[in-house]
Amino acid sequence: MVLDRTQSPAFQVIQQVRLPAVQTHKLDNGIPLHLISVSHQPVLRIECIIEAGTWYEQVPGTSFFALKMLAEGTPGRSSAQISEYLDRYGAFLELNSGPDRASIVVYCLTKFLPNVLPILRELLTEPTFPQKELDDLRNITLQNLRVNYEKNAYLAGVLFREKLFGQQHPYGRSQRPDAIEHLTRQNIVDFYERVIRNRPYKLLLAGEASENEIILINRELGQLPIYNEVVPAFGAEAIADDGLPVLSEKADSVQSSIRLGRRLFTRSHPDFFKMLVTNELLGGYFGSRLMKNIREEKGFTYGISSNMPSFRRDGYFLIGTDVNKENTQQTLDEIQKEIRILQTEPVPQEELETVKNFMAGEFVGSLNTPFEIADRFKVILLDGMPADFLTTYIERLRSVTQEDIMSTASKYLAEGSLREVVVGGK
Repeated sequence: MVLDRTQSPAFQVIQQVRLPAVQTHKLDNGIPLHLISVSHQPVLRIECIIEAGTWYEQVPGTSFFALKMLAEGTPGRSSAQISEYLDRYGAFLELNSGPDRASIVVYCLTKFLPNVLPILRELLTEPTFPQKELDDLRNITLQNLRVNYEKNAYLAGVLFREKLFGQQHPYGRSQRPDAIEHLTRQNIVDFYERVIRNRPYKLLLAGEASENEIILINRELGQLPIYNEVVPAFGAEAIADDGLPVLSEKADSVQSSIRLGRRLFTRSHPDFFKMLVTNELLGGYFGSRLMKNIREEKGFTYGISSNMPSFRRDGYFLIGTDVNKENTQQTLDEIQKEIRILQTEPVPQEELETVKNFMAGEFVGSLNTPFEIADRFKVILLDGMPADFLTTYIERLRSVTQEDIMSTASKYLAEGSLREVVVGGK
């Protein structure tokens, strides 16, 4: 058969998505284990998800350093020996810390799970927090921070989050060199003992795994003592917003970083999908209206985007770009112009369908591997979303109408509701 390359392949609209079933088990000590079993390749990922984010800090920075220091030494192994042991079995370790939670993630071949689990248990129960490794990690972190604070884009992100939530709020707090310099080993140990050691967590296992792997995990992790007392959160209330723009002048800077946005809501809000499609039209993908205007027509930037970060307790809307200083105000004016058009003119049906098709394809494309499916499932597992959130995702996208776009843009992007941060100059 000879292919006619002048004809494009048949096009089919994605209407729904089917996901593998998630099996839930309990270890002997009550720890829940959620299994996404997909046997395409003999690999798996095991993730321990702990309620140990910045919401639980009494001293700023302790959650980040406590997580990063878990792999820096145990009574039986140094940090180098831990790395060498994992390398021997081709395993890979990730230690992640965020505002809501923290996680320990290990990737390995399924056949090496019995060899990797003892290390995972040691990291959870026996970290020694050696002073030398802490000093090294502190110096590396401080060096990276000092470099980042010289970058307009990084500083704009810091100032924008502070503008929305305040410096003391877990969603507005950023790493500060002075706080890190004064952080002590005892601060970090206290956080570990109070928030991580023998505290409940969730296990998420994805990949080629079966009953045998569950038995192995239960044997290694299901026998550990778990204390179920509630750990108090220390998140401050978000500050009252004065509504004033923030301008950080840098005389020697050629460019300005612009951040424009507002506090919004979580994924559980009834307008979440309406706002999701509105955001995509405005600046969520390469063919968005902001890209066409600011990049293609005006040539002010290499890229401009908008997005909707969502956390467990809150969320926000953000437009971000970098432009030459002399184009800063005109860029801000053009952004407002595009928002007004969304508020007052119905989106052409063809453009709306293009955006919905792109979003549906992007969603399906994010479910190619069991690890990606597990990442999506965490929205249900950790943020309290309904069980059908993923399976009805595309259906809810497609239900958004032209009228929904206009009303949503008018309601959440009204003039004066977006907070402006500029680093560089106007």
